Amino acid sequence: MTGMYWEEWVVGAEFETAGRTITEADIIMYAGLSGDYAPLHIDEEYAKKTQFGGRIAHGPLVYAIAAGLLFQLHLYDDTAIGFLGFENLKFTKPVKPGDTIRARIEVLETRETSRADRGVIKRQLQVLNQRGEVVQEGIQAFLIKRKPVLKGPKA
Repeated sequence: MTGMYWEEWVVGAEFETAGRTITEADIIMYAGLSGDYAPLHIDEEYAKKTQFGGRIAHGPLVYAIAAGLLFQLHLYDDTAIGFLGFENLKFTKPVKPGDTIRARIEVLETRETSRADRGVIKRQLQVLNQRGEVVQEGIQAFLIKRKPVLKGPKA
């Protein structure tokens, strides 16, 4: 399966993923993988005394799961050359174990590059919880393959 080429990314187009529930196991595994054992994430008694009233998921964990959900849409299978980065990424609300997140993107801009075989897209990312509240948002840029130029037979 091939994803969307640069020419197929239309400004204003929106895509949304299915949901995925964040589990306690997700948070514990991420703490072990990243080494981030902050008590806000792994110590329920400590976290109960904070403004959140309980443990919350790591912000980068939430983003990583959202990125995986977007990948499952197959929008850039074999067409993404690279992730160029964020203009910003904001964590706007906490995500707790048991919350279900989904990701939504909107294409903001497409621009050509100096190379004819690729272009850049910018998109607004929003990660939403089960109540439709934005929990993360940012603008991302990707380098995407352009459609291959088909060459006819030589005369």
